[in-house]
Amino acid sequence: MPDKTIYYENPVWPGYFADPFVLKTGGQYYAYGTGPATEDGRAFPVLRSSDLVHWELVGGALEPLQNPSALNYWAPEVAQKDGRFYLFYSASTTQSDEHHRLRVAIADHPAGPFRDSGRILIPSLGFTIDASPFRDPKTGQWYLYFATDYEGEAPHGTGLAVVGLADDLMSATTEPRLVTRASADWQIYERNRDYKGRVWPAWYCVEGPSPVYHDGRYYCLYSGGAWHGDEYGVGYAVADHPLGPYRDDFAVHGPSVLKGIPGRVIGPGHNSTVIGPDGRTLFMVYHAWDVGKTARRMCVDPIVWEENGPRVDGPSTERRGLNPAGAAGAAAPTSRAGQSLARERGV
Repeated sequence: MPDKTIYYENPVWPGYFADPFVLKTGGQYYAYGTGPATEDGRAFPVLRSSDLVHWELVGGALEPLQNPSALNYWAPEVAQKDGRFYLFYSASTTQSDEHHRLRVAIADHPAGPFRDSGRILIPSLGFTIDASPFRDPKTGQWYLYFATDYEGEAPHGTGLAVVGLADDLMSATTEPRLVTRASADWQIYERNRDYKGRVWPAWYCVEGPSPVYHDGRYYCLYSGGAWHGDEYGVGYAVADHPLGPYRDDFAVHGPSVLKGIPGRVIGPGHNSTVIGPDGRTLFMVYHAWDVGKTARRMCVDPIVWEENGPRVDGPSTERRGLNPAGAAGAAAPTSRAGQSLARERGV
């Protein structure tokens, strides 16, 4: 019989594609990433695939902001609800990173064009990035995970928080709740960082939250350290409710979910998760640098659930089957047809 296995080799897209998020809808995969504006002038390149391996560029997602215009756009994620698509992202209207704020844009098609709603999502906070919308499969309630700065007490740095989302997906229904803060050495973004008008002896960072529901618990995957550094990798915090409290017991041991391979894969992280073409295997979609650090490119590898939590079977660099031997533990529970309890994006 002919071999029907789908093979892949990382990276699965040759161009610059950081902070990749993949949405599965209508039998297709759509990938959104941080990268240069496309020829149509829109922010966030959008890729499309039928199998998570072979991708084509379909254009840009977001119509540029006006009055004021934004100078840079980071980390898009998309939620689907009631036939519409909501793109969450951050933008800064100055050259300074500290002015990034979370926003949401809306479209009638997953490829866009998305148009900004005109709202700042968490106006009570300053620096906010890396929005990740999540629909609780147990209750149907929506939540928004994101990264923000914690400056009041050491260790100072960027940490993760979560709020409840209103039914319109454009306003918070709770005060921000802490998910986890960075404190391990591998999570240091920069020593003696000149930021926000002062020099911080050590600025820590966890970012890129990616919530996953598995076996009755809520796992918040995150990336730690400097996005441009060799130590960057993926860890997790876990709770019994989307709003916490969360425990992060493994950070002291380094990035327990995914880490680089010296001389081969540098700084893998800022991930999303999605169910593969078999309808059951949960994959991590992440970016990684090549050895020469010429670009962050999109990669995929399966997630395996072990006694101590999730682990990625990677980062892989060899050619392998999309459902490789040994990844049977990556199967995720499902609700109704086509909807993963691991990462529901709406119906």
